[in-house]
Amino acid sequence: MSAFPRGLALLVAGALFMEILDATVIATAVPAIADSFGAQPVDVGVAISAYILTLAVLIPVSGWLADRFGVRRVFLTAIVVFTVASVGCALSPSLPVLIGMRVLQGVGGAMMVPVGRLAVLRATTKAELVRAIAYLTWPALTAPVLAPAVGGAIVTYFSWRWIFLINVPLGIAGLIIGLRVVRDVDGSAATRPLDWRGLVLTTVGIAALIVSLDSIRAEGTPWTAVGIGVAIAAIVLLVAVVHLRRTEHPLLDLTVLRVESFRNTATFGSFYRMLITAVPFLLPLMFQLRFGWSPFVSGLMVIALFVGNIAIKPTTTPLMRRFGIRTVIVADGALSILCFGAIALVGIDTPPVVIAALLVVSGALRSIGFTAYNSLAFADIESDRLTHANTFNATAQELFAGFGIALGAIALTISTGIVEGLGRPSGEAFSMSFAALGVLMIVVVIGGLALPKNAGRAVTAAAR
Repeated sequence: MSAFPRGLALLVAGALFMEILDATVIATAVPAIADSFGAQPVDVGVAISAYILTLAVLIPVSGWLADRFGVRRVFLTAIVVFTVASVGCALSPSLPVLIGMRVLQGVGGAMMVPVGRLAVLRATTKAELVRAIAYLTWPALTAPVLAPAVGGAIVTYFSWRWIFLINVPLGIAGLIIGLRVVRDVDGSAATRPLDWRGLVLTTVGIAALIVSLDSIRAEGTPWTAVGIGVAIAAIVLLVAVVHLRRTEHPLLDLTVLRVESFRNTATFGSFYRMLITAVPFLLPLMFQLRFGWSPFVSGLMVIALFVGNIAIKPTTTPLMRRFGIRTVIVADGALSILCFGAIALVGIDTPPVVIAALLVVSGALRSIGFTAYNSLAFADIESDRLTHANTFNATAQELFAGFGIALGAIALTISTGIVEGLGRPSGEAFSMSFAALGVLMIVVVIGGLALPKNAGRAVTAAAR
């Protein structure tokens, strides 16, 4: 096992940042894209859904591809596909072409980040795992909160097409660096056959779930269709679980869930991710609809989350070493409950500096929680199980990030109905939504308390 692969970790982190930013920044450009193609904004939303859907359904097969063709070949090919698709998006002459290019982007993204993360995990010792995770965590923290401001600036001062063109120099640089730093590290079961039945079942189940949840809107939701879609997804995914548990070479090896630390991350950690992901969705809406701020100004305020992320980052590893991952997760969850409560009390008359301070604290807690759970995920996973654990974890992260947006929309829809029924101003629905997120965060605290006191000790004891 080689020394800590800093260059590789930075490369994969950069690829993850590019992917997440691309997935989230397009939301701010929907009206401009619709106007450009003479379409309705809701029709442009398909371009967003197509990317997320492709990403979610293809991530499970990324582990098999990495074992079959090699991490280096798959990762570098994925960068090329993602970059070429970005050019195609920027040059799209029509909405159908844009949607097609977004699907191609999703193909590249599904192979790029999970396989790149696998390369880092395989090349990193347990003693250096926390350090590696710290590198791989910052893009998920920063990209979603930078996206509103970046997207607003690009659409306002340039053209929506530049949203995709900024990927091109990043992709070219990533490919050049990747040719130098990415090496194949032996994995597990390189000759195992592809589980086609598992692929079809998980694809149909995840697709039904994503499409159903994507129909949830704060301004109106076809709940009957959503219910039917979720029911179909539940049935198909249940059949998929039965199949994955019985087949000899499953697409997703569910036996990794027998590892207590990984199971806790896959359940409570995913729930935490869902709650935290709802915040960047609700904040810009509150700033624009309740406070009357412009999209660009509201995007700038959300950057306060990014400030908190970065400011606390140097202390996340020392915190886990000093107090242990279990204590950090429990404390982070408890403080997040208080933070959600404070945000719920924010009103139109609240000074902007107070709002910014709250968001800095929220961003810091977000950084600590993500780093703790990401470190815990692979703490007790043996090297020959990394492929399956990484694939399962990547799939869960993508799904629950999407669930977070749906949760935010559901909370806002229900809260709006309640406050209007009570004859209260509709803006108070945001306060109720954040309060609800705070109540749900209690589940995360309970999950943290369920961990053994020495959880993740294998990676924190020697972390530097």
